[in-house]
Amino acid sequence: MRDLRNSSFMVKNEGNYPLLTPVISLVEFSLFRIKVMMNTNTTTGEVKYMKKITRKALANMQFEMKWKSPQATHTEHYAARGLNMWRDCLPEAIAQKLEGKTTGETVIVDFDAGMVIPGHDPGKTFGIKERQFNKNFMPDRLIEPRAGRFYPKGLLRDVSGIFPQNLQPFRLVGPFNGGLCVDFNHSLAKTAFQLRMVIEDIGVGSIERGGSCQDWVGLLSDGPGMQVRWKNTPTEFFEDNPFGRRDVAPDSIFYEHPRLVQHIDDTAVGVVRDLYGRLLKSGMRVLDLMSSWQSHVPSDIRLSELIGLGLNREELEKNLELTDWVVHDLNENPVLPFENGEYDAVICTNSVEYLIHPEAIFDELARVLRPDGLLILTFSNRWFPPKVIRIWEELHEFERMGLVLEYFQNTGRFKDIETCSVRGLPRPWDDRYFPEKRYSDPVFAVWGRKELEH
Repeated sequence: MRDLRNSSFMVKNEGNYPLLTPVISLVEFSLFRIKVMMNTNTTTGEVKYMKKITRKALANMQFEMKWKSPQATHTEHYAARGLNMWRDCLPEAIAQKLEGKTTGETVIVDFDAGMVIPGHDPGKTFGIKERQFNKNFMPDRLIEPRAGRFYPKGLLRDVSGIFPQNLQPFRLVGPFNGGLCVDFNHSLAKTAFQLRMVIEDIGVGSIERGGSCQDWVGLLSDGPGMQVRWKNTPTEFFEDNPFGRRDVAPDSIFYEHPRLVQHIDDTAVGVVRDLYGRLLKSGMRVLDLMSSWQSHVPSDIRLSELIGLGLNREELEKNLELTDWVVHDLNENPVLPFENGEYDAVICTNSVEYLIHPEAIFDELARVLRPDGLLILTFSNRWFPPKVIRIWEELHEFERMGLVLEYFQNTGRFKDIETCSVRGLPRPWDDRYFPEKRYSDPVFAVWGRKELEH
């Protein structure tokens, strides 16, 4: 069975790595500034540093890609560890901008559509017969073609150059001349974007023969764009029982016993905490929706109130960040037990994927927020399989941001919507999944402000 939840139609080549030892380093994006456990090569027993980037340098840096769609503003972060200026694949326009730069410097480059990501090719949008869409591609479920959604290319039959093992995503545009229209173009083929590169440190590389190289722009752009509608037409997320679950018993049974564990690694928790720290302000009244034993609000943010709404009393009692809490099952009763305009902000961490009445709940969230109030949702690629909604497991991880975007837009009551992804950070060396999993859990976020009332 192809586990599309884990592969997300993406192939990652992590390569072979020499002996690693942990050191503490500070990672800083324009939005994030967190301490993480980094890894440095100690094969030679010595680390040599350079003052400037040359074509022989190794460098650690942060890539940040920023772009806009009719729906939202989007920012994608990727941590490039051990970028090899000689061996790795890097567009010449970027390599030239980096050359001569020093540690701590920031390089910003604006790219028009098609400059570094392949531009739009009309020939890659074409019609197929409906029988060519293999609805039985997955052995455990039927796949119906839905407009705006992404599917692995290997699902298609009788398309030149496509084999069943191909998990690269394509977009189904919709019905076309009695069949279907598909789009093989990159999701950002028509999009201009800004690339910001922050140089952390520079080491001495060497001219090597053989080995592997990394396509850093390919990694950065693998997924971004999939969260956006096709030509601003709503994506068909809401067909085929999308909110069904394996375990249909009341949630109060599943969550009867406390789970006092973190569901993402420490680095990912730091990303979430820093995001909340950047968006929340001291003095706010905040609701932690679907709360547990931690809320991830930085200690230097002095909230006037932090109210937790969750399912397990013991978890809520253990949460020392909360000023008060209430046990409430949103899937049983989506009506929030709060007054209109009661909160300045609502946060929801690693839980939106369990909502079976998202439209009703987002309407309620708009109700309890004051005008211009913030709604912030963060999530990763880990969840409880019995209770996650069906469509969440079927979607590419960037499409999940698109689903949450639809939740926002369907209410018609939010503005200034943004999405954000953070990937490529190293997993802490003392994490139980290290070194089998070398990268930190990715973090995805969608937030927006309540429209002003007229």
